[in-house]
Amino acid sequence: MKRGTYILNTLEKLYPETPIPLNHTDAYTLLIGVVLSAQCTDERVNQVTAVLFKQANTPHAMVKMTIDEIEAIIRPCGLSKNKSKALYNLSQIIIDKHHGEVPDSFEALEELPGVGHKTASVVMSQAFGVPAFPVDTHIHRLAIRWGLTNGKNVEQTEADLKRIFPKKSWNKLHLQIIFYGRQYCPARGHNEENCLICSNCMKYAV
Repeated sequence: MKRGTYILNTLEKLYPETPIPLNHTDAYTLLIGVVLSAQCTDERVNQVTAVLFKQANTPHAMVKMTIDEIEAIIRPCGLSKNKSKALYNLSQIIIDKHHGEVPDSFEALEELPGVGHKTASVVMSQAFGVPAFPVDTHIHRLAIRWGLTNGKNVEQTEADLKRIFPKKSWNKLHLQIIFYGRQYCPARGHNEENCLICSNCMKYAV
């Protein structure tokens, strides 16, 4: 058995269902949630979007607010000055360039303010079902710990994980890895004996 197969099988047994941690109703609300999640917990984002989406759950509603009004609501997420500008401006671009609909291509998404490759990958995979492997700091850390990448940067980690795991597994697997890391494989206070993957995966070749 290959290391990737062992990890995939283990995660599938532990997490057969992978609900998206960010509360959303469509591609737009998912996009807003992912932008807000930078350096912020999913729980905090969900608390903030519960308030924000009552006023603005569409691009047209968002641009009716001022940047200052948006900032006041999203302040608990941190980086609120930059994020409030990004939410306003990306909403205006979606209206002006994409007929009010979130674009379904990596290129168009990555042109939006506040949207990098990782955010675009989450939206493409979870909103549009396009195979993608969003790599955040948690997945990057675990991929290094499990010997799946040399860890030079997240771009290299994404390429390595895409090479190791079958394409059909990517959209679900990135969530399974995040769930596993939170429950069994934290950055600090990690107990290898209680971690199925860390205590076994090195037996297998990559």
